[in-house]
Amino acid sequence: MKKVLIITYYWPPSGGAGVQRWLKLIKYLRIYGWEAVVYTPENPEAPSLDNSLMKDIPEDLKIIKTKIWEPYTAYKTFIGKKDQAINAGFLSETKKPRFSENIAVWIRGNLFIPDARKFWIKPSIKYLVKYLAKNPVNAIVSTGPPHSMHMIALGIKKKLSIPWLADFRDPWTNIDFYDQLKLSVRADKLHRKKEKEVILAANKIVTVNLNMAKEFEEMGAKNTAVVSNGFDEDDYSFDKISLSKEFSIVHLGSINKDRNPTALWEALKELLSEIESFKNDLKIIFIGKTDFSVIESINQNKLAAYTKNFHYLPHTEALEETAKAQILLLPLNNTPNAPGITTGKIFEYLAIKRPILCIGPSNGDCARILNETNSGKVADFGDKMKIKSILENYYELYKNKDLFVESKGLQKFSRKNLAGEIAGLLDSITSVSE
Repeated sequence: MKKVLIITYYWPPSGGAGVQRWLKLIKYLRIYGWEAVVYTPENPEAPSLDNSLMKDIPEDLKIIKTKIWEPYTAYKTFIGKKDQAINAGFLSETKKPRFSENIAVWIRGNLFIPDARKFWIKPSIKYLVKYLAKNPVNAIVSTGPPHSMHMIALGIKKKLSIPWLADFRDPWTNIDFYDQLKLSVRADKLHRKKEKEVILAANKIVTVNLNMAKEFEEMGAKNTAVVSNGFDEDDYSFDKISLSKEFSIVHLGSINKDRNPTALWEALKELLSEIESFKNDLKIIFIGKTDFSVIESINQNKLAAYTKNFHYLPHTEALEETAKAQILLLPLNNTPNAPGITTGKIFEYLAIKRPILCIGPSNGDCARILNETNSGKVADFGDKMKIKSILENYYELYKNKDLFVESKGLQKFSRKNLAGEIAGLLDSITSVSE
């Protein structure tokens, strides 16, 4: 077995989307001749806890943990959320941001570069250089965000020249909320400088879609590869689940302000007034954290009575609940980088094999995946009439007990196959260095 050190901030029992990719890839890497060693914080600021994920950690996996100091205690006290977890992507569940929160955003973007985990970079480099001298590995993987993980790998690369694969689950300066960080000119330059250091120094840059890879290539990267997110077939081994009796529209995962599909809520309001039976059948279900703006839109369109919110469920329970859906809702971020967004939930949806309603660009990566796999329909953000037409069609099929999809080509998105792609990339960068 070759050995690879995986530097990741998110690891069980932390829950949420950030932990899924490498937890699942590591689960299958041994099949392809690679043994992982995981380096992760002992005391991270977890957005949620999910002990059900512990079952996916391979037996006898070596996990190294060191303490991390983060400014989140002071940050949460400052914004009045001392006992609450910090949401990613500017998601606010309770109210519109206060003045103190706007100040905190400025501090976050301008003083903590690349992110609030920056204080773990130097101690980790020092610790890992000593560890690797006694416990050598063939390659290093860093996965971000947070992009401080890439800065740790960069420091090790400079000192030990170990082949390095930098995995970007999301962009850095091209991420959808980058313009909300209230950056000074100096801070913006520093973010871009560090980003470029990483993409030029890593032996391989891996992204989750083609658009992101092209963005890095435009910045100067010459060694990019795409390994998409996916689904773990083991997660869907639960007994056959009966579909909801209601015309249920289910959203899995967090939904922030940029993903709020206002045209959908307007279309549903109109259908409620136009189709008498719709009032008895409609159910809107959120499984995950929901932004205040979404709740406002729901209320404005008089949909609250039809809505249910599971604020958080363990991953297995969340999938079981999602599998009852008549329709799976996939709203993308209504931001300039929308064509390149392939949110992880699309792959969970594909495995569930229920009709997907995607609200986003018809020329984007998500639309391409849905079309290739015959798994759903796409309507642009503001196209209320198309959204309404899709819903009417789905509803008619539901009433006739004929609402289903015949998906195809899903196997390439299985985590086991994707682990093989990662192993191939690790083989390529280590064979060059040997």
